[in-house]
Amino acid sequence: MAAIYSGINLKLKSPQTPWEDKLKLARFAWISSQCLLPNKEQVLLDWCTYALTGWYNKKVEFTQTVLEGLWSCLDAFLHSRKLHTALKQGKTVSVRLNMAQLLLDLLEEYAGTPTRLSVGVSTLLSVCQGILSSSTLSSVFTTKYEVMVSLSVKVCSFACRQLQQAMPSGSHHSGLITDTVSECLHTIELDSQTEVILNQEFEERPKENSITAHLFELLLQVLTSYLSVQRQQANPNRVFTLVTNQLIQPLLLLRHMLTSAEYVPSYTHLRLRQQLCRDVRVRIDSILQLSLFSAEHLASYKDELLPSKEDSGKRGPGGTKGPLRPANAVLCKLGSCQPPLMYSVKSNTVPLLFKFFLQSYRKCRAENEEEQRMLCFKFLTKLVPALDLSPSNVPCTPESWTLALLAAESLLSQALSADIYNVAADRIRHAEVQLKFYKSLAQILFNQAQPSIPAWYRCLKVLLGLNHMLLEPDLDELLSSAWVNADCMEARVQRARQLMLCSLFQTYTKLRQLPRFFSELLSVICQPSPKKVQHPLLCDCVSASLRTSVLDTPPSQGLEICSVMLENMRKYILPGLVKEDGEAEKMELDGVNGEEKGDQVQEDSSMKLFSLSQLLHVVLFSLKTLDNASPLPLVRQGQSVMEELQKVLNDLLQLLPTESKKMKAVMSSGHRAKKKTKRNVDLEDSQTVSTSLWEQKTREAVLLLRYTWIEVDTLFHIYCSKYTPFDSNAAALTSIENLLNFEINSVRLHPCSSISFVHLRLLILQQIKKVLLDSSLLAEPSTLETINRAVGFISASDELRVCSEGDQVWNGQVNSVDSSSHRVAHWYVVTSNLPLLAPYLSREDVNCIANVLVTSLLSKQSSRGKDQLSVSFISSELFHSSVLVELPLLFSATVCSLSQRVFGVLTAAHAPNVCLTLEKYQEAQKGEMELLSLLVKQTIVKDMMVSSQSGQVFVLLSDTQTKELIDLLQILSSINPDGLNSEDLSSIFLLLTFMLTSTACYSEAPDSACCCAGFQVQLFRILACLVEGKNFHGVLKMIHGSTLLEAVVSSLLWHSKEGRFSSTSNSDWLDLMKAMQDFIVYLVHLIVVRNSSVRLNLDQIASFLTSKDTTSNPEGSIMTVHLLLASLAASSKAITSNLGRNKQMDQTLIRTLARTTSSLGSAVESVLKVQYVSEPGVQPVCSLSPAYVVDTVTIMLRCKLSSMTVGDKEKTTLRHETLYQGFCHQILKEINSAARPVDFLDSSLNFLSARYMAVTKTKEKEEEEDGKENKSVKEVDELYALIIKNVHKLLTAPWLSPSDTCELEPALQKLLRHLLENSTPCQFSMLLTMIKDGLDTCKLSSGNYKEVLAVVIIVKLLSCCQLPEPCSKALWFLAPQILSAMVFLVRSSSHDVGLTLTFTIPTVTAMTTLLRQGEGLIGNPHHVVLVLGALQAVPLDHLTALVYQSVFLAIHEALFAIIKCHSQVMLNATPSFLNVFYRLVASIMQEGRQRGVNDAGGESEVYLQCSRLVERMYSHIAAISENFTTLSAFMVAQYVTELQKVTLRPDIKLHLTEGIYQILDLCMEQDIKFLTAGLQTGVREVFNELYSNYTHYHKPQRQGEDKYTV
Repeated sequence: MAAIYSGINLKLKSPQTPWEDKLKLARFAWISSQCLLPNKEQVLLDWCTYALTGWYNKKVEFTQTVLEGLWSCLDAFLHSRKLHTALKQGKTVSVRLNMAQLLLDLLEEYAGTPTRLSVGVSTLLSVCQGILSSSTLSSVFTTKYEVMVSLSVKVCSFACRQLQQAMPSGSHHSGLITDTVSECLHTIELDSQTEVILNQEFEERPKENSITAHLFELLLQVLTSYLSVQRQQANPNRVFTLVTNQLIQPLLLLRHMLTSAEYVPSYTHLRLRQQLCRDVRVRIDSILQLSLFSAEHLASYKDELLPSKEDSGKRGPGGTKGPLRPANAVLCKLGSCQPPLMYSVKSNTVPLLFKFFLQSYRKCRAENEEEQRMLCFKFLTKLVPALDLSPSNVPCTPESWTLALLAAESLLSQALSADIYNVAADRIRHAEVQLKFYKSLAQILFNQAQPSIPAWYRCLKVLLGLNHMLLEPDLDELLSSAWVNADCMEARVQRARQLMLCSLFQTYTKLRQLPRFFSELLSVICQPSPKKVQHPLLCDCVSASLRTSVLDTPPSQGLEICSVMLENMRKYILPGLVKEDGEAEKMELDGVNGEEKGDQVQEDSSMKLFSLSQLLHVVLFSLKTLDNASPLPLVRQGQSVMEELQKVLNDLLQLLPTESKKMKAVMSSGHRAKKKTKRNVDLEDSQTVSTSLWEQKTREAVLLLRYTWIEVDTLFHIYCSKYTPFDSNAAALTSIENLLNFEINSVRLHPCSSISFVHLRLLILQQIKKVLLDSSLLAEPSTLETINRAVGFISASDELRVCSEGDQVWNGQVNSVDSSSHRVAHWYVVTSNLPLLAPYLSREDVNCIANVLVTSLLSKQSSRGKDQLSVSFISSELFHSSVLVELPLLFSATVCSLSQRVFGVLTAAHAPNVCLTLEKYQEAQKGEMELLSLLVKQTIVKDMMVSSQSGQVFVLLSDTQTKELIDLLQILSSINPDGLNSEDLSSIFLLLTFMLTSTACYSEAPDSACCCAGFQVQLFRILACLVEGKNFHGVLKMIHGSTLLEAVVSSLLWHSKEGRFSSTSNSDWLDLMKAMQDFIVYLVHLIVVRNSSVRLNLDQIASFLTSKDTTSNPEGSIMTVHLLLASLAASSKAITSNLGRNKQMDQTLIRTLARTTSSLGSAVESVLKVQYVSEPGVQPVCSLSPAYVVDTVTIMLRCKLSSMTVGDKEKTTLRHETLYQGFCHQILKEINSAARPVDFLDSSLNFLSARYMAVTKTKEKEEEEDGKENKSVKEVDELYALIIKNVHKLLTAPWLSPSDTCELEPALQKLLRHLLENSTPCQFSMLLTMIKDGLDTCKLSSGNYKEVLAVVIIVKLLSCCQLPEPCSKALWFLAPQILSAMVFLVRSSSHDVGLTLTFTIPTVTAMTTLLRQGEGLIGNPHHVVLVLGALQAVPLDHLTALVYQSVFLAIHEALFAIIKCHSQVMLNATPSFLNVFYRLVASIMQEGRQRGVNDAGGESEVYLQCSRLVERMYSHIAAISENFTTLSAFMVAQYVTELQKVTLRPDIKLHLTEGIYQILDLCMEQDIKFLTAGLQTGVREVFNELYSNYTHYHKPQRQGEDKYTV
């Protein structure tokens, strides 16, 4: 057979064999193992390549079908597993060079201008991929560097064209990209015919996206291979030349298309994977950086950019024979190529090149660092002209200012980050060459300002960071165009502008030149503005930055700023407010409208005056106040400023027109009007409006300045005894009278805007405070009347009523009040000063405030920004604060307002029967907010009793009305019951009880029952809360407690019988029963505690509850049985909790308890019968959850135990023993058999605890009576063993999650405590044996971590139990061994990060509990040191935020337990302790570093909490300084070393800094010297800054606190 196929080679070469047969023979030969050909793979590959190259060279001819078959055959050969297996075995197979050239030609044809399509695109790409997939085959490209460059160029150009064709039609860059690609390939333009052919090729293939994906996968292969070849080249100049001549433009264009947002639709449409695009960009960056900026080219860049004097004459005239000039070569390809690159590509490329240059030549620190800085700067100067931003006298004309400024911002930011500009070195050694260059850039920015582009502001911000002197000469122009006269209000522009202004404030604050800055700012504000600007001078962000800057400025400079502002007001603003009539008439005679001109000047001056007033207010309110420690010159300076402010105020008041001036002005205008024609009437009207505007703004400024002056003057006087106030308390009363008449210094203000009224109210409020401080003024008879009038003016009921309308917000700053925020400001002024205003408010004002409070609470909370206030938010804060409770009149009015609204809903509802309560209320109300009268309360009680006895409903509520009442109930649920007086409490309680007993909900909607149940749940919760009020006795005067309970339960029973709960879901039904139980428990407890008619009330309750039928008969409802069951259980529980008060009371309680528990047992049996013994397919409407039933049986069992303990001590048997025994058996059977709800597990554990106590107690009494000790002990031991076994099995259940385990721990703790409080050594030995066997690392390594975790949890809970003395000794004797075993477990589990949350953290927590409980009991410190070693192994890296928080907290708590409970260990284990703590510090520094937009959110709060824990630990270490004094310097060194590596978030840095300050308190002077001398250069700078802040802020504060420390 082998001989048959041996002639295939000859047949393939024979010209007589048809090409179709040759293809068949070649395929057969490839796949057949019986075909014997020497080096078969090479022969067949050569045949294919020979045939293909021959056809393209026109040496052979065959059909198109054969051509496609040859390409398909070659593709199959290259991708076959047989070929790759042969290559792995070491066979030599290669592709001929002519085939590689053919592939390059075809790629060029597809990427450039295809004239004929001889092969499919996908086949061509697949063949290229097949060759490049093997290093042996790809050697045809990689062995010759020029061929690899050519391949890279063609594939990149092909990819560019693909992206360009996928762009939406009409893209303005399409032509430019086509030209660029064509130029790179040196081909002709694409004509319409070939474009149609190419489009047809793509349309014929249904998987165009897959073709593009193949193309980019091939591109990634090519770039990876090229990068490998480039690294192997020995001649870097050759690489540089080829890259700059051929490769740089396609790479830059492709990178731009992959990164620009403009081309996102392209690769989104083509479904390119984001990771694939990212990998391609990374390869492009590596190629460009390694080829253009290699270490070998550093000398060339230095020769070109830093030419020495000796070398200046060595170059030839044309530079052709001279050395390599790399910078010029690279930049030439950006600007002088034909056709040139798009400007968008250049603007993206220039910062990229500078980034590569810095990474290559700035990061590698040379000996001469200054030379490296200058080299980078020189390259920067070469790059900037490429953006058409060349510094010259000719205006710059870049194609796009936006792109140019973005690129300039990136360049300057990189220069700032790389620290290439050293101001001192530049001035001393380089004749300020950098300063001049940056100044020229700044001049371009100023001369051709672009205030509508955000990048313009960012460029200025970066220049400010480089050197403030760059902007200092043009500071006035900067402030004018970028702040004062800026008119672009776009959000992005505003944000960039605000950040730039904040940087200005911070810079001049650090320079201590803030007065200089303000002098420039004031000169800009006061000069005539070219256009009318309406935007406010101070926004929220700028105001906050200004306040911070003023606070950090020395007080003397702050007062100097105020003085300069006042001087500018008097010198420039006030003259503009003066209107000379003679001058206006003269201008009118000259043909100029003098009236209009003068009004315009006044309006402009008044606007500037108001802006300066706001600015002065912020500065004065941000100053550090004068105090007794202030030096006398500073006090005098403050005195002078306040005096100047007073003079300015007086001058302004004189400028405001009085009544006589107004009459004169009117007459004068009337006289001039006679000389005007009719067409001037409209002009006069506009002048009148303009005049009123300047007067309004001037009045607003006067009121703001007056308020500022009074407030600051009072503050200085209070804190500084050396300061003499200008406004005395004696004149305060007169001032209030004048202000109420809108007068200041006999000048009427006529406030016509809401802003003026807010300022006026603040001014009056300040004067009221001064009156209240003066006891002599309070003694005057007219004072009270004046204060009442003033308070009435401040509250302004008419205005308050509309406060809750709209969605106004306010930033909380007085100077920023305007028409869009005055309502919020007014409400804030009233509510924040209520303790001062409340005693003087009239009843009408109190009612108005209460109504506004309730209305705003009911309104939907509007969306607020950060630090924004709204009326509803302010109301919510007031309502939930303790202030409202301390204002009894307002609190009572609020309750009355809520009651009135509730009655309003009830009155509007449908009343099927005559309701005396509503009638009596309407008669007694008479339109006023009053408490319920005694008659109305009595009527409510009567209607309640009628409803409870007959089931009669007086009010039917619709869904809408029910929801309205639920909203009101949500507000009532937040009321503090102890703040209610007796009348208010009785009124609201009886009203809510009436709603519960005498109303019902109706609706045709299917979920109406759920709404009704939710409504009643809310009522029960509020009623239960009110029962605990200290003034509840007022309710019991109207109705007995037992009668109240009977009415409430009866109403629910009637609702159940009427079927109103028929559609209620199980969860809502359970919520209703639990809420009712809580109310009954609180009410019964109150009856017992009051000790008034206890027996009568309890007998009535027991008689009522036991008289009901608890059996579920066909005529009854199971829901009725449920309600009775819940009532009996709650009553029994409340009675049991009150046993043990006194003997007489106990007898009464036990007698009642016997009656209720007897009926409770019958009810439980009835419920169990219905729920679990019902016929298949027949389910009750509502069923109780197993957990609820178990809880009820547990209550029964505990009631019986309490009775046996307190009363029937002789009784040894339990009633319903069969029920208890059956429950116990079923629970032990089901508790771990399958997944169970957590509430059922919790209830079951509680039942087992009570059951074990009951069995123990009954068996003890049986032993005493019968003397059969062995039998009783055996039964108890069996139950003990069963419980322990099932608990262990439960904890090992795979369906029990860690969160479920945490929820069960309290119940498990209680169960263990009851099991062990009287346990025998034999029983405890069994438990210890289980612990010993469970703490096995072999189980952990085999994957059974749940079994080990169960024992760990039991150990943790066991250590907290109160044990008998023998058991306790045994436990703590074995504790060291248990700790050692846990240490090994932690070390083993730390290797598996997946076990961190589920096993490692619980084990560390268990060790911490053992250490805390073992204080003084664990004698060997070695085992505590072992715990520190285990903590060192717990992973802290690569964790999610929540897991990280859990790990961090667990380690911190373990360290805290060691430092607090085992201080004796710290004598020798301090280094180990600090090593573990250092891991926490270093970890939180890494996780808490700044990450831009990711700094906000839930994760940031996690890291903030961890930083607080670090600060807390630092404080604990400082508190026991005797162990850490010698290592304090070491701790500081560790801290600053880590701090130098990262830039922390400010909030996290604040806590860490406060913590390390406490360690610095421990450092001695020699420690500081040691740190200063021993730390490395960068770390030393960080330490110096830290220590400077410590001595400036923290140390004086600590010394001040030490003065008051004993």
